Amino acid sequence: MRALASDLPIRFEGVSFSVRGTAILKNISFSLLKGGPAIILGPNGSGKTTVLKLAMGLLEPTSGSIVWAGHAGGIFDRRAFVFQRPVMLRRTAGANIAYALRAAGKPATEARVTHLLDTVGLAGVRTHPARKLSGGEQQRLALAKAMARDPEILFLDEPTASLDPAATKAVEDSICRFSVCGTKIVMATHDLAQARRLAAYVLLLVNGRLVEHGPPCEFFDHPQTEEAKRFLAGELVI
Repeated sequence: MRALASDLPIRFEGVSFSVRGTAILKNISFSLLKGGPAIILGPNGSGKTTVLKLAMGLLEPTSGSIVWAGHAGGIFDRRAFVFQRPVMLRRTAGANIAYALRAAGKPATEARVTHLLDTVGLAGVRTHPARKLSGGEQQRLALAKAMARDPEILFLDEPTASLDPAATKAVEDSICRFSVCGTKIVMATHDLAQARRLAAYVLLLVNGRLVEHGPPCEFFDHPQTEEAKRFLAGELVI
């Protein structure tokens, strides 16, 4: 069987992004490689979500370029995106998964639906209305819907924001499971403890600038920039 083409690495080359003259990102360059989760850190308004949307292909840079495995555009159906507030269809959890499978052009068989729900620990709520699930359950259902695409890369925008510790752990466990199985995770968060738990690579954005990036052992133990040192110390970074 012919191997599927890859979208990795994703390279940002001098990327800037502006909205109505306001700079959101300012001349950032980095690469997303195969391997463990890449965690994008930064205070609110630093540009984390914009980076995710650009890497997904939902936005185009104002200047600079983005290339997927050496090509502009990449293979869109090899990527999936989970927003901070996922949208649930007005139907059961199982029917939400079946819809996601059909939208991805895959058979919505009972076995596939059951498998996807089971991977996020939701097999027991298959017949429950999706909109009646708890916040953490809805987020895990959103992860399962995204994985219905069988993506090479999964972009996550603060998926545990406002969740309690138990729900956060359940979501993180699902993310780790996907990563171990080979899905590239690219995730935005402002939670330092979460980044320490999950990251294989860290990028820190401050005010639209990429101020530091590297392996977590270097970033957390030997930060090189004043912004990183202050952010890790819990100080306000503007």
